[in-house]
Amino acid sequence: MPDDSRRRGLRTRRTVIKGTGAALGGGLLAGCTSDSDDGSDGADSTQTSTDTTASSDESTTSESTTTTDGPYSVSMVPVGEVEFESVPKTWVANNGSWADMGIALGLEPPKAVWLTSRYHTQYYDAIDGVSVDKSGMKDLYQDGVNKELFYQLDADVHVMDPNFLMNRFKGWSHSDVDEIKKNVGPLFGNCIYAQHYTWHDDYRYYTLMEGFEKLSKVFKRHDRYEAFADLHADFQSNIESVVPSKGERPSAAVVWGVGDKPKKFYPYIIGKGTGFKHLNDLKVDDALAKTDVKDFHGSRAAIDLEVLLKVDPEVLLLRGYEDKSREEFENTVVKFLENNNTASNLTAVKNGDVYRAGGLYQGPITNLVLTQRTAELLYGVDEKLYDHQRVADIVNGEF
Repeated sequence: MPDDSRRRGLRTRRTVIKGTGAALGGGLLAGCTSDSDDGSDGADSTQTSTDTTASSDESTTSESTTTTDGPYSVSMVPVGEVEFESVPKTWVANNGSWADMGIALGLEPPKAVWLTSRYHTQYYDAIDGVSVDKSGMKDLYQDGVNKELFYQLDADVHVMDPNFLMNRFKGWSHSDVDEIKKNVGPLFGNCIYAQHYTWHDDYRYYTLMEGFEKLSKVFKRHDRYEAFADLHADFQSNIESVVPSKGERPSAAVVWGVGDKPKKFYPYIIGKGTGFKHLNDLKVDDALAKTDVKDFHGSRAAIDLEVLLKVDPEVLLLRGYEDKSREEFENTVVKFLENNNTASNLTAVKNGDVYRAGGLYQGPITNLVLTQRTAELLYGVDEKLYDHQRVADIVNGEF
């Protein structure tokens, strides 16, 4: 832990940027636990829960987004209004959703994310002219989150919901969050990727594009956001043209597989949040929603192959394998299911309809890639749903 003299030095240097959000408050609520304590989803964990809300949102809080020099502010629930005296140059992102937004804005990659293994930069391989090197990126979570790492990273802004730090593992206290805000840099973010945790179920959420717009204002790159918003609108129109009618869409079950020889699965009911955006936009028919199987987020329970066979979805979408190529996935996970006495009786396995479900964290670029991939696999789409060159041009500021 830095000594007081170092902190004073950091505080002096950090006067260029400051947070003016509502004070963190609220009592501790009962939380959940699971098999893991890494603060990640799919065997994710929750310890204690804290209600942390700002007293107002952007609808009632002033927000300056001009491009002139001088102080400006951007507001977001639950952090409230955050004031900046200059545009941040270095940053830390909570997860791949926010990291991808920064890449879409043409920023350098964040110095750290919660778990680099969950930021799937291989998605950018689908778009010529866009690439991200995360070799120097740090994991915020390293068997816990050490405040010293925040001092070492020395970022101008931390794009994350403070609730996450206090609730997604054996978390921090309000005073820990306040210390980093005061001595290093403000926190600015919202848990947009999922909407199922009790510790943030009483404040508003943002869609992917709403969160993206907020971040664009922090970095004063709203023009790039507007260009992506136009692209996204065209993309949505193209999606609508290829989604089959309700009766023609296959039923699909989304589960998190455990290991390359999965016999245990964490069931995911398709819900709100950016983690399900590609599935919702493609109007995927949720096989689990029609059963008594409880969503993992609420039950923290797994199901086995016998339960999965009772559901017997036409398509099986497996999470937890985005670090594998399609070929690697088929040669390990799919091959195991095909050779297993129980799994081989699944309709999806017999028909060859077992696919990777896509990552938990999606930004404006990665959502394009995952939606395209899923449309091809589920609906046999063979046309491009978005303009790859247009994406690269926006990222590179050529628009």
